[in-house]
Formats: sequence, C-alpha cells, structure tokens
Amino acid sequence: MGLNEFWFLLIAVLWIGYFFLEGFDFGVGILTKVLARNETERRVLINTIGPVWDGNEVWLITAGGATFAAFPEWYATLFSGFYLPLLLILVALILRGVAFEYRAKRDEERWKRGWEQAIFWGSLVPAFLWGVAFANITRGVKIDANKEYVGNLLDLLNPYALLGGVVTTVLFTFHGAVFVALKTNGDIRARANALAGKVGIATAVLAAAFLIWTQAQHGNGRTLAALIVAVLALVAALAMNRIGREGWAFALSGVTVIAAVAMLFLSLFPNVMPSSLDSAWNLTIHNASSTPYTLEIMTWVAGFMTPIVLCYQAWTYWVFRKRISTKSIPTKPAFGAAAADLVGK
Repeated sequence: MGLNEFWFLLIAVLWIGYFFLEGFDFGVGILTKVLARNETERRVLINTIGPVWDGNEVWLITAGGATFAAFPEWYATLFSGFYLPLLLILVALILRGVAFEYRAKRDEERWKRGWEQAIFWGSLVPAFLWGVAFANITRGVKIDANKEYVGNLLDLLNPYALLGGVVTTVLFTFHGAVFVALKTNGDIRARANALAGKVGIATAVLAAAFLIWTQAQHGNGRTLAALIVAVLALVAALAMNRIGREGWAFALSGVTVIAAVAMLFLSLFPNVMPSSLDSAWNLTIHNASSTPYTLEIMTWVAGFMTPIVLCYQAWTYWVFRKRISTKSIPTKPAFGAAAADLVGK
C-alpha cells in the first residue's frame, strides 16, 4: 500500500469515526424536541452527551485537516463547490456548541428555550447536510479540466443527494435513540427504546433504497459486501432493541453507520471527487495529493498522535459510562453551571 492509498484509507476511517460518534449525539440533539416531555428530561438527554460531544467533533477537525494536508486539490474543490452547505454546517455546529455551554447559565425559561432550539437545529441541519454532501461526492459533481467546481447550488439538490440527507438524518436519530436507551434508566429509557423501534423501521426502508441505488449506479463487489453488512447490522440492531439489549443494539447501529459510510468510500476509490462532466477530469488519490515527502511526514505524526487521542477518548467514555435518569438531575441546577457540569452529580 502506497502513501496515497494509506491516506485515503485513514481519511475514510476518520470520517467513519466522526459519523459513528457524532451521529448519536446529533440524534440525541434531535430527540430533545421529540422524546423529552419536560425540562428535567431534556436535561437528562443533554447530559447523556454532555461529557463527549466536543470530543466527538475532534474527528471532524482531524478529517478536515488530514484532507487539507494530504489531498489539497480535493480540499480546495470540495470547499469551493460546497461552500454554502459547509458554511451552514459550520454555523450550526458553532451555535450547537455554544448552546450546550450557555443553556444553563441563566434560569429564565425563555433563555433556556432559545438555546434548546439551537441544540435541536444545530443537530438536525448538519445531520441532513452531511448526507447531502457525501451523496453528491459519491454521485459526482461538475468539475472541469482545471479541477474546479463549475456547478451551482441547485446541482447539489438532486433526488439522490436529498435522499442521502434524509437517510443520514433518520439513521442518526435511530442511533441516538438507541444510545439514550443505553445511557438512561426509568420511563425515558422505555420510551427511547420504543421510539428507536419505530424510527429504525423507517431507517431500514430509506437506507435500503439509498444503498441499493448507490450499488446500482456506483457499486462493485466491495460495496456490495458493505451493503449486505449494513442491512444485516440494522436488522440485528432492531431485533436487539426489541428485546431490550441496548448495548448490542447500539453496537449494531454503529456497525450500520460504519458499513454505510465505508460503502460510499469504497465506491469512490481510487477517486476522491468524480467529475460528472468527464471521467478524465476526476480528482483521484494521485492527481489530488500532496508530495510524497509531505505524506511521509504526516504519516510519522499520525502514527505518534493517533493512539494518544484514541486512548484519551476511550478513557472519557469509560469514566462517564454509567446510566442516568431524572433522579440524577438536581431539582435546580447551580446558577451559571453548564449542562455538562451536571453529569454524574
């Protein structure tokens, strides 16, 4: 395996890790408006992801940085062509992060409701737009001979991409519902389990349609294997959720996310952004990459830093592994305390 192939693989792994981890906390953010019935239950949901949501976003920063350094032509074309969707994602993520920290800074009802809206929309918008973006990358976009995007916003809003956005939204919501069932006790756990079953059925139908469409248009033997794994894992996750085995259900919903994202990258390789105008203008792992020396230096840095980051994040999840419930939430939070500060108290 050459360095070009290695960095394509590593970037794929980073995006898979991001969607696996950020996927469930996007789902939890969406569920604050769907599952929670009152103020205390919203605080329970927020506290399930309070200690980990910012660590999950490290995967996005790393994936973006790795793409910029390893495949600058890919990064430049992607960010110029998808400027508006990526800007909306960035704004949504900023507002969402601020909302987690500021929601409990004041005790006024209007203040809290405003930040809860930011958490909901800051979770829903990226969950949808990431699906739209990656579906367009897989489908191919208008790239000319100069490696520049020459399409417009409406070109990105095609049926395949919009279906991709709907699929990531419902899949992340299902992933989040299973996570809530895994991390909570009491009535909210039972309702999360029931909701996961309903959302999971819709997810299975929509995801199957999208993945089969992807296989028909861009597939090969490797993508077919990933499709089969994704479908079987989702069915198994629904079965485990139905019998109350939340740990297995969450692991299997995670496998579904992993296999689905892997399928998209497998359909791309060796391209990184196909051109819908002429296949000769495709951006590939070779014509979009940095110099071999740059890739070599990056490989040494990644080899040293990646295990440290993985160990730290695994430790965080281990520390905050216990379930919580409405009984874990104080009647009134300490004035000025951030939501994440209440976890475990």
